[in-house]
Amino acid sequence: MLPTTQASLYDFPKYYDLVYGSDWKAEFDFLLECFAQHATGKVKRVFEPACGTGRLMVKLAQAGFKVAGVDLNEAAVKFCNDRLERSGYPRSAFVGDMCNFTVSKPFDAAFNPINSFRHLGTQAQAEQHLHTVAKHLRPGGIYVLGLHLTPTVVEPMQEESWSARRGNLAVLSRLWVTACDRRRRREEVGMSFDVYTPTKQFRIEDQVVFRTYSAQQMKSLLASVPEFEVTQVYDFGYDIQQPITVGPETEDVVYVLRKKSR
Repeated sequence: MLPTTQASLYDFPKYYDLVYGSDWKAEFDFLLECFAQHATGKVKRVFEPACGTGRLMVKLAQAGFKVAGVDLNEAAVKFCNDRLERSGYPRSAFVGDMCNFTVSKPFDAAFNPINSFRHLGTQAQAEQHLHTVAKHLRPGGIYVLGLHLTPTVVEPMQEESWSARRGNLAVLSRLWVTACDRRRRREEVGMSFDVYTPTKQFRIEDQVVFRTYSAQQMKSLLASVPEFEVTQVYDFGYDIQQPITVGPETEDVVYVLRKKSR
């Protein structure tokens, strides 16, 4: 049995980056294709709400984009800025709330690919977040938003596990649903991360609460934000040639939202 600590993985950015950064290439390529296919005009400035460790920000910076991001976690923002600085780019991530942030210049595209949106616990917060992104996005720019929906005609996925390795560091991750109240739109998820380094092995345990969205609830939310139009929807296969139709059985979704021109 590994020694266990109760803590948030967000406070361990090195481990978080490994756990969620292994599939960066598929997401990166997909974002580039979305910029080219769905945005009106050229995409040069990109922004990531809930940017975390900046795993995609640094790749986009290396590809020639001007990048910036916001996150509530100070440790993650420092990790992101240190990584950008090591690669010769400005420290452009900042600590703040993704419901209420300000940037000096409009961006051409934004992205939030891995369920961070569901940390927003109320309808008002979700609407405010979308309005805030739209406020700072130029007309014709896009917001690529990925999340898990709760299917209503099949049983949702209850558990997920995967492993990731970088050099001498390995992390085994497991997520499982501990409780789900669809009436209150509340899903409680347990998390464990088994960390292996050359000198120590231990487990991080945590529990987080996500807001649930059925396909219809997400459709209603997006309809309440008139600044955006849905240009296309994909799944987590990130295949730009394979858009999907969202229905009551759908779980993985990536919405491409485009800001309407006035």
